[in-house]
Amino acid sequence: MRILMCAAALRQESSNKKLIKVAATLAKNAQHDVDVASFSDFMLPIYDGDVEEKQGIPEVAKQFAIRMQQAQALIIASPEYNHSIPGTLKNLIDWVSRISPMPWRNQYILLLSASPSVVGGNRGLWATRIPLEYCGSFVYPDMFSLANSYQAFDQNNQLSDAKTHARLEQLLMSFIAHTGQCGSKS
Repeated sequence: MRILMCAAALRQESSNKKLIKVAATLAKNAQHDVDVASFSDFMLPIYDGDVEEKQGIPEVAKQFAIRMQQAQALIIASPEYNHSIPGTLKNLIDWVSRISPMPWRNQYILLLSASPSVVGGNRGLWATRIPLEYCGSFVYPDMFSLANSYQAFDQNNQLSDAKTHARLEQLLMSFIAHTGQCGSKS
């Protein structure tokens, strides 16, 4: 299975970037084809209908949609900003949603988060589900939130707690199995 993965974070030392790399390694070890995208490759102007009308949809949004559609699944590790979705991720969702036919429709998505807070960014993931599901994506019911993320990684940027690592691996494999059972996108 081909999986597009990205951390919806721009900061170089982002815990979400570390988390997506761990998830990518787990998927690769399970013999899946992984496309790890850098979120900074998808910088877009703030969505504005007038800009869209005059200039069209930015090529960067189209490129993301193509990469997403070339994969059977999408995994996003997203930070939580003020108990919600980061503006950069919401902006990407909005721009991509303007492409016809709707690229988000029938996408299988797993949401992850890492946060220094005690809830691990879980509130932001609930907010992230809303526009994705509205656009027709199948967002996996279970999500992964890594709390206290600044202390969660060892010097090799691996999860230092074996139980947390096993929980991530189990969720990832369940998501992949579920996506495989659901068949191809229609």
